[in-house]
Amino acid sequence: MAGRSNGASPMAPSSSAEAAANGGGGVDKGVDFANYFCTYAFLYHQKEMLSDRVRMDAYFNSVFQNKHHFQNKVVLDVGTGSGILAIWSAQAGARKVYAVEATKMADHARRLVEANGVADVVEVLEASIEDVDLPEKVDVIISEWMGYFLLRESMFDSVICARDRWLKPTGVMYPSHARMWIAPIRSGLGDQKMNDFESAMNDWRSFVAETDANYGVNMNVLTKAYKEENRKYYLKTSLWNNLHPNQIVGTPAIVKEIDCLTATIEEIREVTSNFSLNINVDRTRLSGFAGWFDVHFRGSLQNPATSEIELNTAPSAEDYTHWGQQVFLLHPPPRVNEGDAVIVSFSMRRSTENHRLMDVEFTCELQQSTGKRLPPVTSKFSIE
Repeated sequence: MAGRSNGASPMAPSSSAEAAANGGGGVDKGVDFANYFCTYAFLYHQKEMLSDRVRMDAYFNSVFQNKHHFQNKVVLDVGTGSGILAIWSAQAGARKVYAVEATKMADHARRLVEANGVADVVEVLEASIEDVDLPEKVDVIISEWMGYFLLRESMFDSVICARDRWLKPTGVMYPSHARMWIAPIRSGLGDQKMNDFESAMNDWRSFVAETDANYGVNMNVLTKAYKEENRKYYLKTSLWNNLHPNQIVGTPAIVKEIDCLTATIEEIREVTSNFSLNINVDRTRLSGFAGWFDVHFRGSLQNPATSEIELNTAPSAEDYTHWGQQVFLLHPPPRVNEGDAVIVSFSMRRSTENHRLMDVEFTCELQQSTGKRLPPVTSKFSIE
């Protein structure tokens, strides 16, 4: 199973299909592996994901409450990680499971497969899904490919590649559908980040003065560049957070729906949406926006699930996930009242420097309940 780490700095795609997704540019598979895939080669990272009960329960229930999709079937697990999805597929009655993993975590997966008595069913293949060669088509593709705000990491590209190469026309995808959500929020994080930014600039000014006084070199010519660097880091980079539901101050909106059986790389390379968020809390600040996702295990129209399962990463009072929510803070945060509406034009596209990261833009116009409309404001962010 794939996982998430804000510390990772993934790079270019690893196949011609992925290269096309990244605009057809040059591909350095070695750099991509070093910056992205190797993150998943460590057990501590796998443990973080395996400890996420919301995640684990959703996949477990989706498999064992829909055994008819697995019994005597051929299954492909894309990015198997520790191998647990492959093991569950075998335990649910699969005839054959191909568990594909690009890192040395494949060695650990083989040991777990053997220890759990399913080595006669599960075959672990250490390779990228773009390079692997299977001897047969499959009935089910199962994968935990979701990144922060769903699409960070661009792993869904590999799932699409696997689907187009190996899934039978009658096959099913686990998960089968996904949605991206955005909601207006209130939070003290904005004040904290602004204080951090101002503290960094105060420290820089002290550094400039001390360097000039002690060493006779005036560093002030770099102040503008340092300011922009820190502004991006503190104020223009989205934050990971587990929000409480009472921090949501308006109705959430769906900004993207994905059918995993039919989605294309072109469709997910850039997400755009126009929507309105109705404020339902009086006399508060619009601190920014939160983005999250849910995925569903529905099977297909021809072969529906017996029990439809949902994995939801929305703000919760108790069921936190390791994905949390992505928070996009506004500086300064406008005052809003119940009955106001925020008219939003949203876009999210892959970073030109790194296709696994995302650039996000919000253009917001506040329509007050009095009928007054404030001028639109555009804010840009990076999901890193």
